[in-house]
Amino acid sequence: MSDIETVVVIGAAILAIVVVVSLLVAASRKRTQGKREQARQLRGELKTEQERVAQRQALAEETDARARAAAAEAEAKAAEARRLSGQAAAQEETVESHRDELDERRKHIDRIDPDVKSRRDRAGDDEPDRQVIEQPPRRVEHPR
Repeated sequence: MSDIETVVVIGAAILAIVVVVSLLVAASRKRTQGKREQARQLRGELKTEQERVAQRQALAEETDARARAAAAEAEAKAAEARRLSGQAAAQEETVESHRDELDERRKHIDRIDPDVKSRRDRAGDDEPDRQVIEQPPRRVEHPR
């Protein structure tokens, strides 16, 4: 082989190596660019998903706040119910006390009222049957 042929073969080999290296570099750049594009797309999707999560978080916090407000309102209503129940019990106690007092007064009045028929006259007990005679008996005078 002559020197020219050797130079041509070496030149062709160098050219082939340069072409292969260029193709490899281009392919590497294309792969890198594809990965960059994929990463950019994934970052966009991640940002969108983060925004959705933030909205869900805000909704969860709002719902929790409404739940706490409802619980506080329920507790306030329960406290009001307990207060009213206590008030009703106190009023019932007062009413019962007044009823007892009125019963005692009625018994006293029945004992002193001559127009009240009493079972004690018949049965010997102290309970009057509370039949009030509206009109006292009239005296009938017999003409002679």
